[in-house]
Amino acid sequence: MPTIITHAVVAAAAGLSFAPKAVPGRFWVLSVLCSVLPDADVVAFILGIPYFHPLGHRGFFHSPFFGLLVGLAVALVFFHERAVLSRRRTFLAVYFACLTASHGVLDAFTDGGLGIALLSPFDHQRYFFPWTPIVVSPIGIAEMFSAWGAAVMRSELLSVWLPCLVVLILARLARSAMIGSRGTRSGQPVWSNSVM
Repeated sequence: MPTIITHAVVAAAAGLSFAPKAVPGRFWVLSVLCSVLPDADVVAFILGIPYFHPLGHRGFFHSPFFGLLVGLAVALVFFHERAVLSRRRTFLAVYFACLTASHGVLDAFTDGGLGIALLSPFDHQRYFFPWTPIVVSPIGIAEMFSAWGAAVMRSELLSVWLPCLVVLILARLARSAMIGSRGTRSGQPVWSNSVM
């Protein structure tokens, strides 16, 4: 798995790239939490659930289906609106679902472990992508201060952080171009804190 830091970097890059300018603090907290949430399944080791079990580490909780459930729940519970299917809520559900699902997708680019149950709960087979440039991160903290940890961070900087930076720059340029072509908008901000 990539480190929790790298999953949080993905969340920050996604928020800065795609979220409207005025979002409340809970948006950022939930972004980071959703991006790292699937790794809470390491508790399976403590509970005696085998790694290869559907509920084991990198099982169901790393699947895009779980991401979809989390995205819907976050949008409904933490962002109150009159209409359940409003544009804002739809954006938030998709955004948080994608962030949560990004965890398993990134893990499938790593070079170790049993793979990711990307199709769970419909198929419990574990998968890796054909290209696995990310050195799998150790579960313990002490190993992060070793040569293994240095190799992990180097691979994550090149394979995740750098592409996130490119996406962020391109998104900012696209936003500037769109705003420039429409002119500045006046009136209420896109996101009202009373709604979010």
